[in-house]
Amino acid sequence: MRKIMALALMLAATPLSADPVTGKIAKKLIFPVKGVEVELLADTGLAKDQQVVLGMVAEGQPYFGAIAISPDEGLMSEATVAAANHHDTDAASKAALADCNAKKTGKAKCVVVALIRPRGFEARELQMSLAATTGFKADYKPKGSAMALSPSTGAWGIASGDGAADAALAACAATAKDCALAIID
Repeated sequence: MRKIMALALMLAATPLSADPVTGKIAKKLIFPVKGVEVELLADTGLAKDQQVVLGMVAEGQPYFGAIAISPDEGLMSEATVAAANHHDTDAASKAALADCNAKKTGKAKCVVVALIRPRGFEARELQMSLAATTGFKADYKPKGSAMALSPSTGAWGIASGDGAADAALAACAATAKDCALAIID
């Protein structure tokens, strides 16, 4: 029963829903930096050839991401937006929809037509954008380090040494207002 509850909690978790994890745990939770999988959402209204093009474009984007289109204008429009390098697809979807709706000229609200996730995706206690994952692998030290993430954007910050937690939060806060510690040693 405990295993089922733990699994349910993990699947329901968002990138910053729990207390910060250690660097050792983070290494086990992060996804590889290579490869994405694309989910084309049902009922996009796109022709088969446009779905193929959408899939190819999406495969070239960093995870986590989303692509939104204006239904009135179709795929090949100024309003088509890819939001990528977020810490989950929910944040990427919100960003893509906001940008698409700001650019559209048609009456219908924009819709998300594709989600971009790391290859082998499964919900995890810690999810980071490709850029944050790459930064973690390159710069995170096993002792005296901290990493902060913004749940609504792809912003992040890493710091080491005295005051690492405050410095990581400050680095993340340079571009986002909702940063929280995600990893700390």
